[in-house]
Amino acid sequence: MEKFTVHKGLVVPLDRANVDTDAIIPKQYLKSVKKSGFGVTLFDDWRYKKAGEPGMDHSQREINPDFVLNQAQYQGASILIARENFGCGSSREHAVWALTDYGIKAVIAPSYADIFFNNSFKNGLLPVILSEEIVAKLFLEIDNGYELIIDLEQQKVITPVGEAFSFEVDPFKKHCLLNGLDDIALTLQYADDIRAYEKKCKQEAPWLMA
Repeated sequence: MEKFTVHKGLVVPLDRANVDTDAIIPKQYLKSVKKSGFGVTLFDDWRYKKAGEPGMDHSQREINPDFVLNQAQYQGASILIARENFGCGSSREHAVWALTDYGIKAVIAPSYADIFFNNSFKNGLLPVILSEEIVAKLFLEIDNGYELIIDLEQQKVITPVGEAFSFEVDPFKKHCLLNGLDDIALTLQYADDIRAYEKKCKQEAPWLMA
């Protein structure tokens, strides 16, 4: 998993509340578990004029020009800002994969669904919680080329004029993101202890290792 320390990126505004995981990545795309290839179908039902299916040439689909991800000024955006209860609905981890595969490094919202929130940290996506008032202020300020700096170490979101907003983050989740540690990497930190335990079991209870 890629480390998240300080990120400066273009902001794309999704001015909607209660964005559910089926909107983030529709159910027909959940067959793959490779964690990649989902970026092109992020917000599929809003991004394209007609529903898509796995295996389609998405570059040939008719896009919805009114949707923010299709507008020229937001191309290359890596920070998404949305309203409350982002990521609600089903627990599909694919929703986070779609965002990260598209290139989104962080989401800013007043609140998140719990499962989406936890899945984000496990996949290198930083979900920043700011108050509804601050989020509303940021929505008003966003224009062409609007960029934010997100400093995870200092736990601050910094605007182009230097205004800083602090956010809270669980210390363990922060440690994992700063060091690029997903669940597998965390386990591998104890690889020597695991090998020693397996060696001991093989000597003392070989029938368990058969």
